[in-house]
Amino acid sequence: MIWDIVIKWDSFPRWTVGTQYVDAGDSVGANISEGYGRGSYADRSRFAKISRGSLFETRHWTNKSYRRKLITDQEFTEINNIIEILLPKLSSYINYLNAQSKKQNSK
Repeated sequence: MIWDIVIKWDSFPRWTVGTQYVDAGDSVGANISEGYGRGSYADRSRFAKISRGSLFETRHWTNKSYRRKLITDQEFTEINNIIEILLPKLSSYINYLNAQSKKQNSK
């Protein structure tokens, strides 16, 4: 969704704000995938925390894009709604991974 929005921007905002905005949004899923590929619960947790950081960064760029009138009210609301759904899910996933890592290390 972020890509589809940013690709339509004029060149200056696209290359300054837009590039970082897209990178932050893309990084959320990429880090979860990378952590899963590492195998251990500890690695998965570490990469999920990085992913959560990217989600907060995505929120930052959403707010900045909105203040600079680069995204519409509707786009702002839709993106923030997605972020608000993902944050607690990602935090729960991290808690689960940490618990599993502790179990694994206590054996």
